[in-house]
Amino acid sequence: MSESDVIQDGEKTVVILLAGFLGSGKTTLLKQILSWETDLSGTIVVVNEFGDVGIDGSLLKDSGSDVVEMTSGCICCTLTADFRQSLERIYRRFNPDRILIEASGVADPTSIASVLSAPGLRDCMALKKIITILDADFWEAREVFGPLFYNQLEMAHLILLNKIDLLDKNQTPEFLKEIHEVIPNSQVVPTIHCRVDPETLWAEPKPKIFGIKPIDFFQTGQGRESVAASSYVTFSFEASPPLDEACFERFMDRLPFEMFRVKGPVRFPDRTVMVNFVGGRGEWSPWPENDDTRLSFIGWNIGGEEIIRKLEDCFVRYRSG
Repeated sequence: MSESDVIQDGEKTVVILLAGFLGSGKTTLLKQILSWETDLSGTIVVVNEFGDVGIDGSLLKDSGSDVVEMTSGCICCTLTADFRQSLERIYRRFNPDRILIEASGVADPTSIASVLSAPGLRDCMALKKIITILDADFWEAREVFGPLFYNQLEMAHLILLNKIDLLDKNQTPEFLKEIHEVIPNSQVVPTIHCRVDPETLWAEPKPKIFGIKPIDFFQTGQGRESVAASSYVTFSFEASPPLDEACFERFMDRLPFEMFRVKGPVRFPDRTVMVNFVGGRGEWSPWPENDDTRLSFIGWNIGGEEIIRKLEDCFVRYRSG
């Protein structure tokens, strides 16, 4: 891929792609961008979720920008045709100045860039900048995630090394040095909760040279199986009656390590919380609305039936108790 495929001149709709592995913080960054005082009246947000249940659209509904959700697949593979058609419809209807795309955690920016450079889109849109959010904890385990994980970083003009507050103090400079050695032509900024200043995010990106893959990126992973996008399994759980909180806590504590991601509102008898679980860590935050439980799960080579059954036990236990 050449630089001309990513940055094109002319009066076109500017496209900014937010990429990053599951749970890295893409929605957190997008919410922050939409909260800035920058005039976003000509901005359309496209959110792609790999699961069946749309969660991120609910989190962004008060942003003041038009949000288009695409669920039940990835825009770089199973939803490629829908993605292209959606962008064409958005352009015809809104003629926006800017489109912000939050890709799914298993999306390959290389494929997305190819869609945007196809006839019918390249004349009216320009992919100006790719921003990849990197969960700092995942950097040490990079060899497990394989080419998809690497492509998300290699394509980035700006890499946000996120969640550095969870690292030992000596790890941040060490990781920054390693990332610069592996991805030498990307800007890397350490962040907590994706806090970055608007000037850094909107700054004109430096030209990139694609296609150079340092040998040492995967060296430590020799002989191990890489995680491919086709290996991911997604399923959802929706229920109106509340769940027993203690039972749900035990359920979350006992999730198998192959479960990468759980996200969505969970309704208890006295409150509703937003659950955000990634990489073995879970966060619960207050949710102002009394929504039904709507959880989206993403795992690797895992059966969802047994997990859903255990979660349903929490509902049955509450109802009969």
